[in-house]
Amino acid sequence: MIPTLDEAANLARLLPELQERWPDAEVIVVDGGSRDGSAEIVRRHPRVRGLSCAAGRARQMNVGARVATGAALVFLHADTRLPSGALEAITRALDDSAVVGGRFDVTFDTPRRLMRVVAALMNARSRWTGIATGDQALFVRREVFDAIGGFPEIPLMEDVELSRRLKRRGRLACLRLRVVTSARKWEREGALRTIGLMWLLRLLHVCGVSPHTLHRWYYRREAAP
Repeated sequence: MIPTLDEAANLARLLPELQERWPDAEVIVVDGGSRDGSAEIVRRHPRVRGLSCAAGRARQMNVGARVATGAALVFLHADTRLPSGALEAITRALDDSAVVGGRFDVTFDTPRRLMRVVAALMNARSRWTGIATGDQALFVRREVFDAIGGFPEIPLMEDVELSRRLKRRGRLACLRLRVVTSARKWEREGALRTIGLMWLLRLLHVCGVSPHTLHRWYYRREAAP
């Protein structure tokens, strides 16, 4: 499942790669109202199923999951690339009946040393807490995903909440294989500033601040000059 909003350039790179590496995998793109030609990119790939719904990453991923037919669901951002052997590694992880889902380690598409440090800290934090983020290509058993009601349809922290619900059901596998994700947001806003913001958001969320409040604050802040 790939939720998108104005990701035409990334889809043009990602979809051919997925079809070449894993031709038998079911690929579903759920668009949230793109205006950049994302839907046209999807139509160029007849084996990719394109859907649309109101914008909202959690909502889009749930829409895709409802029509998926596989026993395991993988949620992939359009600006993130799976490593070779990714789906095979997921299959091996789920061979353990105690594992309900998991995620990959992450690296960024930049040679900057600071971003390598950021990636290492993200991977260590995730392995220690058992909480995964969407950049790490979450995967989950279909029956478990359905049993917990899918992603909570909140505007922010849906990946954190899904991880927490999964942990109550079993173990999350932390795969050492690394997905490659875009550093665009980190480089635009500054790596250290972004780390501080992410930790602040998680702290406020843990303290009970509504995801809707956090979402309004976060995007109002982004829009500010």
